[in-house]
Amino acid sequence: MRGDHVVVIGAGLAGLSAALHLLGAGRRVTLLERDDRPGGRVSGQEYDGYTADTGATVLTMPELLDEALAAAGQPNPLRLVRLDPAYRARFADGSSLAVRTDGDAMEAEIREFAGPREADGYRRLRRWFTELYEVEKDRFIGANFDSPLDLARPEMLKLLALGGFGRLGPRIGRFLADDRLRRVFSFQSLYAGLDPRTALAAYGVIPYMDTIAGVYYPLGGMGRVGQVLADAAERAGADVRFKTEAAWLERVSSRVRAVRTRAGERIPCDAVVLATELTTAYRLLGTRPKRPLPLRYSPSAVVLHGSTRRSWPELDHHTIFFGGAWSRTFAEIIREGRLMSDPSLLVTRPTATDPTLAADGQVVSVLAPAPNLRTGRIDWPRVGPAYRQELLRVLTHRGLTGFEDEYRVAEVVTPQTWAERGLAAGTPFSLAHTFAQTGPFRPGNLVRGLENVVLAGCGTTPGVGIPPVLISGRLAAARITGAA
Repeated sequence: MRGDHVVVIGAGLAGLSAALHLLGAGRRVTLLERDDRPGGRVSGQEYDGYTADTGATVLTMPELLDEALAAAGQPNPLRLVRLDPAYRARFADGSSLAVRTDGDAMEAEIREFAGPREADGYRRLRRWFTELYEVEKDRFIGANFDSPLDLARPEMLKLLALGGFGRLGPRIGRFLADDRLRRVFSFQSLYAGLDPRTALAAYGVIPYMDTIAGVYYPLGGMGRVGQVLADAAERAGADVRFKTEAAWLERVSSRVRAVRTRAGERIPCDAVVLATELTTAYRLLGTRPKRPLPLRYSPSAVVLHGSTRRSWPELDHHTIFFGGAWSRTFAEIIREGRLMSDPSLLVTRPTATDPTLAADGQVVSVLAPAPNLRTGRIDWPRVGPAYRQELLRVLTHRGLTGFEDEYRVAEVVTPQTWAERGLAAGTPFSLAHTFAQTGPFRPGNLVRGLENVVLAGCGTTPGVGIPPVLISGRLAAARITGAA
């Protein structure tokens, strides 16, 4: 694909990654972003005296940031702290577990928590997760697909032998008998929009990233990630333009010749990377994907952002409060379109790692998985305020004494909010990773009928999460440059 001048639309992590890899390959890059700052779904927001992470809060595989920056000859100035524990898990029976990524430390935690048999099972599970990742990282996660025939690779037989095409929940059950531990190593499937009982076992690579490769935090907040990448792109020669929205693409036959902005500017180009929400990309293209099955979206989330002057020893940087009704929870939010009757919640306290994020007190965000707008017909303007209070009461009853009274909510984000921000189905987690939306069956990054347009982001190859979208940008750039 000829691409001397490439316009990248969208300065989320996928677009930034694509821009850096293109710059490293000698292309001229113009990067357009409709918002006033980079980062997309990895962002921060300043409230009254503190900064909260308002997008993704879990950073794994930071070497992919190094890779993108190094592609354009740029250093990585981020100061990353490895979280230990990566999570604190708290269960309905009052027990708790520190989830550590060091194998020996985690084995000791589990031995004390559930006994030597479970500790041995953890060791075997850890090996299985690692083998899955080694098989998948280059040829499945990190590769472009042109057709399902691309699955005919030697790694496919290895993945089959590892049980990767079975179900994640039952496979983890072969290693661990304790239901609490099964939850700790399978809840990550919700990131991919799936119930662990039905998710492909191949998605064990997600708990690998969380519980083995490690969880990190950038000092200054998650918003620093996008800013560092954008600054590096500018230093490497990109023309980065914020508050500039693409309105339509000027096409001649099978090629896009220019990008037109809302302000009326015409930007000639040789190629375009659409690193936007998938629905936005198709709107700009004036087309829709031709698929035998309709697209299926992941569940959404209700998120509370706020602060408190008080601290609780029960809260680490990331704390998961598991409800008792685990299987019921997935049925409610994925299939029935209902709010959780027994909520499982992720509470994030970034000031545990970086106190400078608040002038005084603690920054706390509460995430509650919820149905997306296509699954659940919930009147969020009416239900949202009541659900906020319910979540605060749940946390108060689960050990955060006084939380309901002490916590000052600055913002409540609901599926309706996500939709108003342009996210399809009102979810920040994009398309679910069902079998029909995995690998070569996921919407591809090439657009049929157009020679010089490539897609990037969580809606296309390889999928959702910070590591996949960084890889997505690299794969998009490779389509233009011809890199392997």
